[in-house]
Amino acid sequence: MPYPKLSGEEITQRGRELYENSIRSQVETAQNIGKIISINVETGEYEIGDDLIITSRKLQAKQADAPIWAGRIGFNAVYAVGGTLIRTAS
Repeated sequence: MPYPKLSGEEITQRGRELYENSIRSQVETAQNIGKIISINVETGEYEIGDDLIITSRKLQAKQADAPIWAGRIGFNAVYAVGGTLIRTAS
């Protein structure tokens, strides 16, 4: 198994920046709200779907060691444990 090129913090930072600065305006549409987006933070490629594992594996099929950040479109988190997801403003 290859050693990760980026730390978890770097993946999170890059993923959020990519989403906010170049991807969000393209994907945050009525039909995508609530879906999962997985982003390869090295290439900017992304997959949208209903399942985190499926979207991530699609990216890994293109690049096995892809550093992936994931989010739920239109919400502040992918999952909520013991709470509720908060809808972000569009």
